[in-house]
Amino acid sequence: MGPKRKHRETTQRQVGSTKEKEVGYGGNDRSGWLVHLPDSWVPYVQLARLSPPAGLCLIYFPHIFGILHAAILQKSSPSEVLRTSAVILGGSFFVSNAIHIWNDIIDAPLDALVERTSRRPIPRGAITKQAALVFTATQVAGAGLFLSSLPYPLSQSVLYAMPSILLWTYYPWAKRHTSCPQLVLGSVLAWGIVVGSLAMGVEPFAVGPVGSGVKPRVDLSTSCLVAASVIWTMIYDTVYAHLDLKDDLKAGIKSLAVLYRDETKPLLWKLLGLMITLLLVGGTASDMGILYFIIAVGGTAASLGLLIAKVDLNDASSCWWWFSNGFWSVGSSITGGLIAEYLYQHTM
Repeated sequence: MGPKRKHRETTQRQVGSTKEKEVGYGGNDRSGWLVHLPDSWVPYVQLARLSPPAGLCLIYFPHIFGILHAAILQKSSPSEVLRTSAVILGGSFFVSNAIHIWNDIIDAPLDALVERTSRRPIPRGAITKQAALVFTATQVAGAGLFLSSLPYPLSQSVLYAMPSILLWTYYPWAKRHTSCPQLVLGSVLAWGIVVGSLAMGVEPFAVGPVGSGVKPRVDLSTSCLVAASVIWTMIYDTVYAHLDLKDDLKAGIKSLAVLYRDETKPLLWKLLGLMITLLLVGGTASDMGILYFIIAVGGTAASLGLLIAKVDLNDASSCWWWFSNGFWSVGSSITGGLIAEYLYQHTM
């Protein structure tokens, strides 16, 4: 076998593997540990997107940002940080399951029109909508148990979580109503920073009772971190949306990818500039040290800058690769910067 033929076959295998992963996160995958499950279980795992657990990680990252940021502000003990992180991971697991299932229930008619998602459990008939709804309810109940672990009365915890609950409920319809569903998704994911802060006992905002004369208070550094996380989601989810651009145009599905098409990259560069500015302002407002600025801000700028420069938005394989690797780089950069700052301050 000649070297050219070997290279061609290797390239074909790599592209094939990438495409399988694209389809896999579409809710069709049965590789890895899924092959050991009974056939009747597999559609439920696919419905919850547990393999690969990219959605869970994207939900958990903002919560970790909030936990670490709050720990820095109030100089929390490592044991408290670890305990809270473990509890929030459990809650994120159930939230991720619930919102993926809910999204698939509402999106089933649209999923059937898009090649990558047409073989998800509901469109292909592996699970009925009624069964999926029951499954969703069990996951919501699980998330509710973890919500009760917040250091506030349950009624107050539910009130704090209400923006997230309302936005997650509405999100599946966003792509029908607005050309910027990425803003809705970014807002609901970034609210995890608020929940993470609250789990550490830090209120990033406070509003007194009506007529009490207490002025509303909003923490600038937390607000900047939340806004930066919103923009981060808008960037990576717009790249992800380019995976299905052709099918979305035919089906009438809205997104920033559909709205901007060939002009998407200039938009992404502007969003990146705004995100970096917010991280800088937020870090300055909370007196972060050099480690935060090098690792969190510098790492984010480098990771997203490379993603925007290198991704080919007209190539689904390129979009998937940069999406699936890019979100890890940015999430790890911000998390790493906050951990480094926390450890430095904790040892002072």
